[in-house]
Amino acid sequence: MLGKAKTKVNNIDTLISSKVELKGDLYFSGGVQVEGRVIGNIIAEEGAAAVLRITENGYVEGEIRVPKVVINGRVNGNVYSNDHVELAAKARVTGNVYYNLIEMVMGAEVNGNLMHSGGQVAEIENDTSVQEDDTDLDVNYSAVKTG
Repeated sequence: MLGKAKTKVNNIDTLISSKVELKGDLYFSGGVQVEGRVIGNIIAEEGAAAVLRITENGYVEGEIRVPKVVINGRVNGNVYSNDHVELAAKARVTGNVYYNLIEMVMGAEVNGNLMHSGGQVAEIENDTSVQEDDTDLDVNYSAVKTG
């Protein structure tokens, strides 16, 4: 792999610092890192290889619709990802998480449903009559270290 250039999806183009509170919807492509507060929806441009990182002190109150989401802060709202959701140790999500692939570290909390979308988040978005079935997990727990 030496000499080959790698394309990084994880580059951060926009930083919402810890001293910022943004009120309103945020539409983007590329990478966004939230260290402050966002009161509104965060939506990636359709078809974009976008990534959203919410750091330990970051807070989002609203809906998130981004292909790749890394959460280590607090989210109060539903999370929709047709690619990858990573919930780090200090992640606190109050809302449903729709994912294709999920990674949850010990200590992360989800107070809502974990729903595998199979990469079909677009269908979930447009269908207001989503039916629940036995594959949905009703989750209200914390991944906690023992011993």
